Amino acid sequence: MSTTGLDRRTRRRQETIEEILEVAIALMETEGVAALSLSAVARRLGMQPPSLYQYFPSKMAIYDALFQRGNEQLRDAYRSAYEAADTDDPLELGLIAATAFCRWCLEHQVYSQLLFWRTIPGFEPSPEAFAPAAESMQELRDHLQLMVDAGHLRPEVAGEEGVALYTSLIAGLLSQQIANEPDASFEEGRFIRLLPVVLEMFYQRYAPTRG
Repeated sequence: MSTTGLDRRTRRRQETIEEILEVAIALMETEGVAALSLSAVARRLGMQPPSLYQYFPSKMAIYDALFQRGNEQLRDAYRSAYEAADTDDPLELGLIAATAFCRWCLEHQVYSQLLFWRTIPGFEPSPEAFAPAAESMQELRDHLQLMVDAGHLRPEVAGEEGVALYTSLIAGLLSQQIANEPDASFEEGRFIRLLPVVLEMFYQRYAPTRG
């Protein structure tokens, strides 16, 4: 988050919030997503635990902020790839956006666990934190509708079943890759490199009926 234009006190508060979130992510990488400790965060920052409550009233509040932050970063990553593409073909754009989405998830596996797997008992994101995820889902529906309008796919692909199947396929690839080869690159991962094949299977499922 940019702090440009903020007064000094507000800017410093926002910078401290960002520091807290960075430390939380680092601890989650080493200790596990569900093992986050406010006292450990405070120690890493050199502050007393009560001081941390000035910024986040609970551990769930930190998870909530990270959920929003992760979804914003993921949304921006696939949007950037989509906008930079030098093609207007909806199928090619779909692969470009899905590739950027999966790359980000593999490069930010702690965020991926928080965003897509229920690794924290009792955690539910707030409406504000969930808003970027809702944006991403709507943009997926819009892109699938674009492929329908271009004549590539049947209308039901942009409905509930099509969206559910699409997200299940992508999540399945990511889950298999992270569970079995967490350190492999996108190009080398034996599961995630099947992304073009999986998308082709998905498109075949909703291909228009000829004749």
